Amino acid sequence: MEGTIGVLGLQGAVREHIVSLSRLGVAARAVKKAEELDGLSGLILPGGESTAISLLAGGGLLARLREMGRTGFPFFGTCAGMILLAREIEGQEEAYIRAIDITVARNASGRQVHSFETVLSVDGIGDDVPAVFIRAPYITRMGPGVRPLARHEGAVVMAREGNVLVTSFHPELTDDLRIHRYFIEMVENYEREVRQ
Repeated sequence: MEGTIGVLGLQGAVREHIVSLSRLGVAARAVKKAEELDGLSGLILPGGESTAISLLAGGGLLARLREMGRTGFPFFGTCAGMILLAREIEGQEEAYIRAIDITVARNASGRQVHSFETVLSVDGIGDDVPAVFIRAPYITRMGPGVRPLARHEGAVVMAREGNVLVTSFHPELTDDLRIHRYFIEMVENYEREVRQ
């Protein structure tokens, strides 16, 4: 792929995502300001603390991300990134970017001490995908255009709508690059569509 993928660099596993992309031969860079979004082919929103990330992002960056979401720009949100991209958050009046038609429940997998690793069956990727869950949000509602891609104990933990991919877990904390590769393929398809 020719373009550059950004990683929202305000908090969380920013470096780990950049390393995963680099291992796949993809140019990647951290993004902290709205103007740094220019020229990107896709954007990863990493884990961390979604409220803190939204405060660090401020109004200008969030507004720009919302606008990009409306145009079908490729986003990939992991854990807190999924909360930032969701249309609705349980127990919270306002959502953030609202790029994917899901409702999420924060910390649904338990507190930090309940963090765990497991293996998931992911539609279109494989039935042996390692997943690290840390205070993970779960998807509790999906709009008609949303496709569930993985479940854990009945809860949806990975989904896609158009060019937006979300996971409750942290693929960047494992050596398995298949989910990042899946996102890169989404970005490449988007770029082909834009060029046509």
